[in-house]
Amino acid sequence: MNPQMSGHHSQSQLRSRHIAKSTLIVMLAFAAAKAISLLQTLIIAQVFGVGSELDAYVAANRIPELIVILISGGALTHAFIPIYSGFLAKGDSVSASKLSSNLINTIFTVALLISAVVFFLAPWLVRNAVAPGFDAPTTQNTIDMMRILLLSTIVFAVSGIFSGILNSHQHFLLPALAPIVFDVGILFGVLFLMPVYGVHGIAWGAVIGSALHFSIQIPGLIRYKLRWKLELGLSNPDLWRVIRLMLPRIGGLGVFSLNFLVMNNIASRLSVGSVSALDWGWRLMQIPQTLIGTALGIVIFPTLAALSEVQDLEGKRGAMSGALRFILIASIPSAIGLIVLGHPLISLLERGAFDAAASALVYSTLSMFTLGLIVHSTLEVIARSFYADKDTLTPLFAALGGAAINLALAFLLSDVAAVDSRSFLNSTSLAFPSLGYNPYIGRVEGLALANSLGVLFEVVCLLYILRRRWQGIHGPGLAGTLLKSLLASLVMAGVIVLVDMLWRAIAPGASLSMNIVRLALEGALGLMTFVIVALLLRMNEFSEFWFMIRRRAAA
Repeated sequence: MNPQMSGHHSQSQLRSRHIAKSTLIVMLAFAAAKAISLLQTLIIAQVFGVGSELDAYVAANRIPELIVILISGGALTHAFIPIYSGFLAKGDSVSASKLSSNLINTIFTVALLISAVVFFLAPWLVRNAVAPGFDAPTTQNTIDMMRILLLSTIVFAVSGIFSGILNSHQHFLLPALAPIVFDVGILFGVLFLMPVYGVHGIAWGAVIGSALHFSIQIPGLIRYKLRWKLELGLSNPDLWRVIRLMLPRIGGLGVFSLNFLVMNNIASRLSVGSVSALDWGWRLMQIPQTLIGTALGIVIFPTLAALSEVQDLEGKRGAMSGALRFILIASIPSAIGLIVLGHPLISLLERGAFDAAASALVYSTLSMFTLGLIVHSTLEVIARSFYADKDTLTPLFAALGGAAINLALAFLLSDVAAVDSRSFLNSTSLAFPSLGYNPYIGRVEGLALANSLGVLFEVVCLLYILRRRWQGIHGPGLAGTLLKSLLASLVMAGVIVLVDMLWRAIAPGASLSMNIVRLALEGALGLMTFVIVALLLRMNEFSEFWFMIRRRAAA
């Protein structure tokens, strides 16, 4: 073997092992955060169910969440990391520190000003944009909680930059722990503040959680000797490079968030509980999506940015396609598993807080969101492949196309979702009669389906462009992994349904503890079936990933 090719292969192996280990760390941290989040969701469901008070909290969080996403979330990190990583690759720590310091001060100032404006405009925003269908008490509840949650947006504005700095240094532990302590803060609000302040206690818990999210990352910044100065640095050209890259990404995220504002607006005009059902479906789908797509996207982004900086095209192709293959073998069985096990899982989580109609509504909404789990997960890596090349315009154009489809279908399917969606769930009920859910389709499920179809369009467009730009994306390997994962997942679903039918025949109407055992048994047997079938189909990704986890990377 050519020494140069051998060296490149060795570097690729080391890089893959580092990505695999870092992804595992982030996944475990995100899993802990999701577990805490589920616990608080359980408690909230027991207190409020699917009703007007929870509708108010969900609606109140829309605009503060939008500010965080646009200013200090995805927009900033995707523009900041490629430039900051470039300075680190060149050993220019002075420019790196100056950029980070200027950015922290500038973003904090912008977030403070925007939050102040939203604070005063909150009544108008809630009544005219966020939830015009709410009654007067629910509207006032939404306004009050929105103003409380704005405090957390100011804190997150700086905390998001902290995460980008640490990720650029290939340090993923503290940024991964930050969501855990954020959820701990919300859990504190649920357990100790909610009994005193009602639903407002959840909002105050979110503020406490944001402060914890900020604080836990400070030791990492000290370790990497971040130098901070009290200056905006508006004359720094690198700051303006980040801002220019941010603007298209802000547009893309704004379009995504606008879709949810529109869906929230439509849902608020439907039956009571529709906003909560939409939020429940989205949050449950986000559990596997975060563990799979977001975790891998966060870890691989600095690597893609570094490979782009040195113009290593083959390295980028290998890293990106490897990440997509892992996402496929994880997200496809997760999606099918959620559809098959979704209804009993919801029943287990809400533990009688929902009536039969509410439970069916949440499940059918989850099913429509779950259809988009695979594309939502792959988008995390595909979009970052463009950002690594410092191209934020192409993902914006794709997002605009997806948003147009999403919005058009949202209005259409919110009224006539029964035409196509009822046939889907009816056929599902015939295939899986043991699930025992009500196959009626309400209008809110059409909103979830519209979202899935819009993101599907976005992913297809970006993959097509990336394939031409990078002169290939290892397409045959991706197609093989897709087909094998789908086949193994269908066999898995058949086994789960068979076990569920046998269980119900042997132990109908079992207790809560027995239902937990049943759900765990069906999930474990399903996972075991998927792995066995995948190995029989010679899916080498399993052995490769296990090898990368166990093997220690050379110094």
